[in-house]
Amino acid sequence: MGRVIVIGGGAAGFFGAIACAEAGGPEVRILEKGPEVLGKVRISGGGRCNVTHACFEPSELAKGYPRGKKSLLGPFHRWQAKETVAWFESRGEKLKTEADGRIFPVSDDSRTVIECLTREARARGVEWRTKCGVTAVHVQPGGGFRLETGRGEALLAERLLVATEGIRSAAARKPAEDLGHGLMPPVPSLFTFHVADRRIEGLPGVSVGNATVRAGELEAGGPVLVTHWGLSGPAILKLSALGARDLAGQNYRFELRLDWTGGVGEAALMEAIAQQRRKHGARKVITRSPLESFPRRLWERLCEAAGVAEDTTWATLNRGQSRSVAAQLLDGRFAVRGKSLNKEEFVTCGGVHLRDVNLKTMESKLVPGLYFAGEVLDIDGITGGFNFQSAWTTGRIAGEAIAASMRQATE
Repeated sequence: MGRVIVIGGGAAGFFGAIACAEAGGPEVRILEKGPEVLGKVRISGGGRCNVTHACFEPSELAKGYPRGKKSLLGPFHRWQAKETVAWFESRGEKLKTEADGRIFPVSDDSRTVIECLTREARARGVEWRTKCGVTAVHVQPGGGFRLETGRGEALLAERLLVATEGIRSAAARKPAEDLGHGLMPPVPSLFTFHVADRRIEGLPGVSVGNATVRAGELEAGGPVLVTHWGLSGPAILKLSALGARDLAGQNYRFELRLDWTGGVGEAALMEAIAQQRRKHGARKVITRSPLESFPRRLWERLCEAAGVAEDTTWATLNRGQSRSVAAQLLDGRFAVRGKSLNKEEFVTCGGVHLRDVNLKTMESKLVPGLYFAGEVLDIDGITGGFNFQSAWTTGRIAGEAIAASMRQATE
């Protein structure tokens, strides 16, 4: 039998299994319901795998988590992005940091990350089985656990790590529920917005590199991308994570306020418009935005929405029109009427209540010998490598704690 069983072959499960084996833990076996292990690693970041984020101060790193910010402070002092980078690079997986702080493998290929993890797991004697879902979990009278699988097997474990990558499905929720753990209900955390609006209609692929988006009291900044169905990009995904529960409560119907300038401000923008009038008075307004490198097609649509005729020149643009154009750039209002999951980073908020977990070890406070790691916990991050980092951190701490507890049991 596997003395340590990990339910879930994703990032947290694999890292936890490796950490347990590295720390001298006994036989470790991973059970994965799907046809492959590390499936999210494979598809994340457009197939490049956003391993973590270049934020190496625990308190700053923790700010990337709308749920779990305070709870992760202690764990991040033990294992954070710096340790993650060192771990992968010491095993031959060279990493690079992009301008926005996201860290990717130099290969730009998630398969090299998967190869690194599976190679290390094999070297440590970790085994894994795919297409092997767990249908029930029971606590044994004398301690330990009895697991029933979809294959009709019964497996015994002295320690159990649940790392089911979220609780969207009943199968993912079942291990925690079988063992008496309450769960915060799941709702999508990273998603894009459905917007039907003339200003962005027919402009898929158009992007603005630095914008600010707001919904009620929520605010996020970064690139915004126009899609076939509305708006996406890092700023939108950050906002969706920050407001996951609030926006779900509104059934994803709300007003989005969009500052396309990224915080230039009204005074600076009006001055930029005045400069266009002075320097390029004979030019048509729609041919040149007052902002550098602003997409022309989007600028044309914003001018149209502001009531600026196609033949209006900068010299003939009146004060009212100038203010209307500025309002479109600084505070465009868009009606959001639904959402789509972000396929590269499908994340939910919700999961095992953190109050029921010892965050120094990731062990359940309710069931001795039961541990949790990754998205099954009520922890989720914004886009940019934060969700993988919490998986590496909680998996590492759980794996080491499992090995230590088993050593103590034999002394």
